[in-house]
Amino acid sequence: MADLKAEFQKAAQDVMSLPDRPDNDTMLRLYALYKQGSEGDVSGPKPGFFDFVGTAKYEAWEKLAGTQPEDAMKKYVDLVKKLRG
Repeated sequence: MADLKAEFQKAAQDVMSLPDRPDNDTMLRLYALYKQGSEGDVSGPKPGFFDFVGTAKYEAWEKLAGTQPEDAMKKYVDLVKKLRG
């Protein structure tokens, strides 16, 4: 588990230096996996109707409800590795 957390943190740093910016769907997937891996299921109120970005992020994270944080961490690490090439 400690190894996974270390890989997860490294992937979180690596995502900042990707060669190309991923498309919006991939960015939302990265966000949701990161939040699920670091905080668990979505919490707090859904952003207001006119907060389009906040709503999209909330909904992407909400779709992962029930996913174990360890599974989300693994998927996040794998996605970042894929994006790095």
